[in-house]
Formats: sequence, C-alpha cells, structure tokens
Amino acid sequence: MIYRKFGNTGIEISSLGFGCMRLPMTRGTDSKKIVDQDKVTAMLVRAHELGINYFDSGYMYNQFQSEHATGIALKGIRDKIYISTKCPGHLAKKPGDFRRIIEEQLTRLMTDYIDFYHFHGIGYDNFFETDKISGWQAEAMKAKEEGLFKHLSFSFHDKPENMIKLIDLGIFESVLCQYSAIDRSNEKVMAYAKQKGLGVAVMGPLGGGRVSGLPKEIADRLGIKTASNAELALRFVFSNPDVDCALSGMENMRMLEENAAVSEKRAPLSPMELEALNNLMKENERLSELYCTGCGYCQPCPEGVNIPHIFKMMNYYKIYGIRDYSRKGYAEIGKVPWTQGSNAAACTECGECEEKCPQKIPIREQLKESHKALG
Repeated sequence: MIYRKFGNTGIEISSLGFGCMRLPMTRGTDSKKIVDQDKVTAMLVRAHELGINYFDSGYMYNQFQSEHATGIALKGIRDKIYISTKCPGHLAKKPGDFRRIIEEQLTRLMTDYIDFYHFHGIGYDNFFETDKISGWQAEAMKAKEEGLFKHLSFSFHDKPENMIKLIDLGIFESVLCQYSAIDRSNEKVMAYAKQKGLGVAVMGPLGGGRVSGLPKEIADRLGIKTASNAELALRFVFSNPDVDCALSGMENMRMLEENAAVSEKRAPLSPMELEALNNLMKENERLSELYCTGCGYCQPCPEGVNIPHIFKMMNYYKIYGIRDYSRKGYAEIGKVPWTQGSNAAACTECGECEEKCPQKIPIREQLKESHKALG
C-alpha cells in the first residue's frame, strides 16, 4: 500500500480508505436488517492486513449500526489504525447535542478517542445556522481539548466556492469531498485545501458505481488497459496529486481485494488516457440531466422506494444506452435478495427524500421519468 502525508496532521494515510457506509447486511431473528458482523470483522481485519489504515464511518450509516460494527471489528487493532466519523448537523438542534452525539459514538466505536471527527455534509451557510442554535463549534473545540478527538474535519456537499470559505476559517485539518471521473467540480478547491495544509480525502471515487458498474468495453473503447472499470475509476482519482486518500464503500471481500491491489500501485493514467476519459465523461455529462452519486442520504424512504438503485439503472439507460441491462435491474427491485425495496411506482410524493438529498435532485419528478422509461 502507498501512503501519503495527510496535510499538516503528521499522519501518513493509506491511498485507499475503507468507507464503512455499505457494510454487508443480513436478517436478524426478527427479520429486521442488521449488520453481518462476522463478514464486517473479516473484511476490516483483512483491509488492515492489506495496508489500509483509515476507516471512515458515520452516525447514521447502515441504519445507525456502522459505528458499532466498525468498533467491534477494529478493537483488536485500534492502536494501528485511524478512525474517522461524523456529527450530523440536523441532529444538533440545541446546546449539548454535539457532546451527547460524540459521547455516544465513542461508546459505539469502543474507543477513548476518534482520530478524525467531521462536521457531516456541511455547507458554509448551514454550518453557521447549526452553530447558532446548538453552539456545536465551541463544543467541538472543547471536546478536542479534552481529547475526545484529535483532528477536526468536515465532509462537504456544497458549492466549491463555499469550501474555500470553510477552509479559510482556519479550524479544519482535513476535508472529505466528492471527486471522481464523472464529478470533477471540487478539483480546484481540493488543490486549494492542499495549499492550506489540509489533508484531502475523497468519497465516491467510483462515481457511485457508475464507472465501475459499466461493461468492461468502455475502457477497451477508450484504449485504456485495465482489469476492470473499478480500476479505471481509481486510477483516474490517483492521477490527481491532491488526493491523499480515496474512500471506497466496499461491500464484499472481492471488492476489497481488487481495490487494494490497484491502490498498492497507485498507478496514474497516462496523459493520453486521461484525455480520452475526460472527453467521454464531458459528453456524458452533457447528455444527462440526472445527477445522483448513490450516497444513499435519501434513504430510508417511508414507502421503501429504492431510490439509489433506480437512479443507477436510469443512468445506465439514459447516459450509456445500456437499455436491456437497465430494465432488467429495475424489474429485479424487491424480487431478488441483493436489490431490496420497491420501484418508483410506490412513491407517494411525500418529498422527504428531497429534503435529505445533498445534490438537491428533484427526486419525485425523476422517479416518474425513471418508471416511465424502465417500467
């Protein structure tokens, strides 16, 4: 594994980080979905054996189960790795909420301290709006002084120019933002973050699956020699010297082994390969009006609509013209173990998903379009 200096933190971070957002799930005795702890432990321990030293969780991930499962899995190697997690702003509604949440997270993670603690998914305006009602900035500084966490960070879903404003506050040591071959909007501000001494970790390096999930012919058509499109996506991200760590939400051991093998080399694309890929993605962006990263923040839907999967199939259909595959994937919703939930016909247009979507997608409208095209 290749390691990078993580800003001015004094830490060397693995090129590949383990995003503990899509941990394998199973059914409990009451038929409710629970984290499959045996699989999680095996994967996270194996990740450490492969050289990964950065594990990123979140308060709400895996239906609020990720942190506890991560803590169990990493307990035996806690002093050898770095743990990252986040405080969701919409739950910090009054003074004391920040402190309550981080103390709960420490218990879940089975640790005395968190290495990198993030204000979760903030923009410039809502950071201060939340601070006004909860005082979470002052509470964070106090928690850091007490050793509850070591480095203050933020994850970001706002306009790039607002990332600069947050960096210029001078309180953050690292940033986590979206970056992939199909979403380069943060490229310039990532360079700015590096200049200011922040560590830069990126999420969604595989573009929410849109790059890795495509047929291998895409890379072949571009003349790029890769074993898979997942390798293509990671090599694109690693071509950017401002990326310290690419977080991947790996769901099984095969994905872990493949991504770790790519990250062990951190081999960038050649200038000609980059140009070919960039030209394709620019054209696809022009053709597409639907932009979904598959982050899953819109979930759970009260009616069980599997929004991320629906939009994933719609992207394949609309952007790349993979119509039979897309319709088959849509028809499988709720009928096969690996695609749970309901299709877009179950949407009651309550709007709850749109309130939670960091990309501000008109989800209800896009669901109707998706059902018409794929149903």
